[in-house]
Amino acid sequence: MSDRPPTAMRRAYDHVKRRLLEGAYAEGQLLSEGAIASELGISRTPVREACLQLEAEGLLRLYPKRGALVVPIGPREIRELFDARELIERHALAQAPDPAALADDLDALVARQREIASAPTPDRLAFAEADRELHRTWVEAAGNAILLSVYDGLRDRQQRVAAVMIADGVTPMTALADEHAAIARALRDGDVALADRLLADHLALARDRAGAAPRAGAAVGLRTAPVASDD
Repeated sequence: MSDRPPTAMRRAYDHVKRRLLEGAYAEGQLLSEGAIASELGISRTPVREACLQLEAEGLLRLYPKRGALVVPIGPREIRELFDARELIERHALAQAPDPAALADDLDALVARQREIASAPTPDRLAFAEADRELHRTWVEAAGNAILLSVYDGLRDRQQRVAAVMIADGVTPMTALADEHAAIARALRDGDVALADRLLADHLALARDRAGAAPRAGAAVGLRTAPVASDD
């Protein structure tokens, strides 16, 4: 049986979410449902349904007949995200039963990151997804399904923060790949303690970089109410 084409709502959802996660929409930007509908060649109703779903996921805030506000990533959210990541990732890395095998998997993912970074126009979302997959690899290697499920719940926030850091030029993609490669080398050498220190430093740097990334909402004195009609 052939695959069914995606519904209009699904097309709108995938389109807007991808742009949110890759940092294409500025934080605090007011999106027009009508403009998105025109861009995709669909009616406003499925766009509105998609925006409602994205509001439930915490990515948008809707204002009836006005539009959808891109919810900024605040300092507290960044801090809490990295607190959670550090607790999970460092614990999981220490539990990996075969550091050398884990290093092999990481090397392949680092190579993927370098490939994306070297493209004439690097795909920010693809790099952010590869970044998350790499970090998820050592969480999965710990063999704790509940821990992995909790970690997977951080996915959208993790990718969005990474994409914003890359898009704003705060973090070169090659720097992230180099830091990941250093962790993999330590694991290959059997020095799990060094790998742990490198991971802690890597996450601390990422936290600082995310905090240093220009916050669009702060730059314009984030609007708390929409100013343009979407009639």
